[in-house]
Amino acid sequence: MSFKEEFELLLRACYPLIYIPTREEERLEAAIANCALAASNRAIHIWDFVDGYQDNPNNKGFGRRNPLQALEYVEKLPERAGAILILRDFHRFLEDISISRKLRNLSRTLKSQPKNIVIVSPEISIPTELTEVLTVLEYPLPTAAEIREEIKRLLASGGQSLPDKLLDELVRSAQGLSLERIRRVLTRAIASSGKLRSEDVELVLEEKRQSIRQTQILDFYPATEQISDIGGLDNLKDWLLRRGGAFSDRARSYGLPHPRGLLLVGIQGTGKSLTAKAIAHHWHLPLLRLDVGRLFGGLVGESESRTRQMVSLAEALSPCILWIDEIDKAFSGIDGKGDSGTTSRVFGTFINWLAEKKSPVFVVATANNVRALPPEMLRKGRFDEIFFVGLPSQEERVAIFSVHLSRLRPHNIKNYDIKRLAYETPEFSGAEIEQTLVEAMHIGFSQNRDFTTEDILEAASQIVPLARTAQEQIEFLQNWAAAGKARLASRENRLNSSIKNQL
Repeated sequence: MSFKEEFELLLRACYPLIYIPTREEERLEAAIANCALAASNRAIHIWDFVDGYQDNPNNKGFGRRNPLQALEYVEKLPERAGAILILRDFHRFLEDISISRKLRNLSRTLKSQPKNIVIVSPEISIPTELTEVLTVLEYPLPTAAEIREEIKRLLASGGQSLPDKLLDELVRSAQGLSLERIRRVLTRAIASSGKLRSEDVELVLEEKRQSIRQTQILDFYPATEQISDIGGLDNLKDWLLRRGGAFSDRARSYGLPHPRGLLLVGIQGTGKSLTAKAIAHHWHLPLLRLDVGRLFGGLVGESESRTRQMVSLAEALSPCILWIDEIDKAFSGIDGKGDSGTTSRVFGTFINWLAEKKSPVFVVATANNVRALPPEMLRKGRFDEIFFVGLPSQEERVAIFSVHLSRLRPHNIKNYDIKRLAYETPEFSGAEIEQTLVEAMHIGFSQNRDFTTEDILEAASQIVPLARTAQEQIEFLQNWAAAGKARLASRENRLNSSIKNQL
């Protein structure tokens, strides 16, 4: 159901108090005005703390710097006269006992009158005593159709037209921005060169990065890594390659649903985060990184509000990849956390979205400690697949050494005995192999020569791999994977000797 349909339904159902969290006041007020025309032409009255009511000369300035008087204005209107009162930034006054009591009184009175009070706020902040009388209605960011219409309007005002391909690129790059930001960045582009050009797509993307950074929840992450940069993990790579075109219109026509996402569970340093970046690059989709810890705020209701904001922004930017690194640390032991249930509510909102989302947001979550994950996270329907990423086999270590040495020494890679290096580094993860090469480069650099196979072996002898320092945790993960709890990311996954014996 669209915002217009939901809002008009609330008007017809006589919902007296409506709370709309949005930073787009101007666009929302225009949308409400359109709804008011459809709802028996209801009058619109707008109040703010500085200027009071300004909609007509009779009430100009009424309620200025007096939020209680702003509410009392409702009682001055004729009982049967249809009206919508928009109160800007009114969330700041809801803690006041007189305001709270007045709103609860009005919620009874207005049930029988064609009047509605709409509180417009950039965030959700509702005291406990008002949760039963206030109805929260989400106002989404502009759709692709709205953005296209706005760009066409700007083009028409300048007497310019654009090829369909460039127009599509501009629309896609602007998704996730408010209409005001889109107008601002495109007007800036027109003022700079006199018209919109293909180069202006990058301007819009930079505005998007700035907007995402300001949320302090999501990061717009550059994805330059390729699938070929991942050594091993052949099962996982095959699975991803088969879904390369799953976000296309052709896939929708075929009847395929949007891919939901992946949960990558495994040992640290085995390429889980690298995989998330490679997926975004290979599928040509924007990569958003979520630090789950940023969802939690100190104020009552703030965490839940941030979670909804994250969901809204991710869906507005879709199709996209949402990368959640080390999700196990954020939601571990949620039942025992003494935070008045905030973590449980955030987790509930997030997990429900995972199960019910229809938008093309592909979630890639990584976890090192599967024991810390709530059982609900592992249930089918949250993700398309759960992959176990274990320690690389000898063959995979050959591939990992080849990837790194091709990048570091592309012209003389034949000078290195890669098979020997792979043989001499059992139980090394991909991250530990990379660190071994860095250490070998330091050895060679300190002696004013290039590093050699022997330098790499010497560096490897000085590194104690995680497989030894966290042996118990790794054995548990390997047992868990061997029991069929997850699909193996590698065709030849390393299992410890005890598992091999069991098999």
